[in-house]
Amino acid sequence: MRIRIVDAFTDRPFAGNPAGVLLLDDAFPDDDWLQNVAMEVNHAETAFAHRLPEGGEADWALRWFTPVTEVAMCGHATLATAHVLHTTGAHEGPVRFATRSGVLLATPAVDGSITLGFPTAPLTRVEVPAGVGEALGAEPVAAFDTGANVGDLLVEMADEKTVLGLAPDHRSLGVHSSRGIIATARAEDPARGYDFVSRCFFPNVGIDEDPVTGSAHTALAPHWSARLGRDDLTGLQASRRTGLVRTGLRGDRTLLTGRAVTVIEGELHA
Repeated sequence: MRIRIVDAFTDRPFAGNPAGVLLLDDAFPDDDWLQNVAMEVNHAETAFAHRLPEGGEADWALRWFTPVTEVAMCGHATLATAHVLHTTGAHEGPVRFATRSGVLLATPAVDGSITLGFPTAPLTRVEVPAGVGEALGAEPVAAFDTGANVGDLLVEMADEKTVLGLAPDHRSLGVHSSRGIIATARAEDPARGYDFVSRCFFPNVGIDEDPVTGSAHTALAPHWSARLGRDDLTGLQASRRTGLVRTGLRGDRTLLTGRAVTVIEGELHA
């Protein structure tokens, strides 16, 4: 079968977040095979999708695996999968994905961007756990639980420079959430084209720092929309590769808009 590597939340190769994408001819193979392929691809996520019968609530079934485990929700690999479906002609127009997080919608636009509709993360303010500041290398000013789908601790830092300068102890971060830590701050200068900045550390799923995380923006969007008084924002994820995510808060759904580029296409023989 064909296997592709797609850079998501970017309009150029070697930026954004790379994901493996496999379109399967039939139902999902056994979990061990899926996990082994994801381990071989060795990107933050590998997406596996197969077509569903017509007339149902979804068009394609979709699952995501990191190199070490399956995850409940992944934005960049969903964007990558929708990009492959549309650029190969496997699917036209909006596509509905059946996933562990419910039915997720991906809608292409004439400009080449794709908008995902994901459930908005329910944020609950919590005390900053002891040791988080030491593990990050800077003390947060606030902390929030992001609910079961995202599974992260969202921490707001004092400013953008603090987020950019974090040098975390990844082993120590793992005890504070089921997946990892989202560190964020308001943009120092919104004229640069983004409203907030973030970095994401996910040691519990084998990813020290994720390049661009769509699922994290389902928590970042409601947090910053409440703070900034606007439903439509742009976030910069300030990893080494970097990427921009346009967010739109629509009640219990968060819209995530970005582009994607296929970088590698090949044949899987295993």
